[in-house]
Amino acid sequence: LNPRFCLFGDTVNTASRMESTSRKDQIHLSDKAAALLQKHQLSSDIFLEERGSISVKGKGTMHTFWLRHASRPRSASIC
Repeated sequence: LNPRFCLFGDTVNTASRMESTSRKDQIHLSDKAAALLQKHQLSSDIFLEERGSISVKGKGTMHTFWLRHASRPRSASIC
């Protein structure tokens, strides 16, 4: 038996909008996700780079961040 999932709602819509304004191989975070990561950060190898405000359909203006790895240059892929 293969489980099937149906995801919908504000979280999925926001993620889809953020993905459409993101960059290839980059981790794009909302301000809320960034705040949680900063609060519970377990590694000094990662940091947040402020992307700034973007216009997101249905949400208005959102302040977003990129998740970066300290040992990799900006142009490197982040997995």
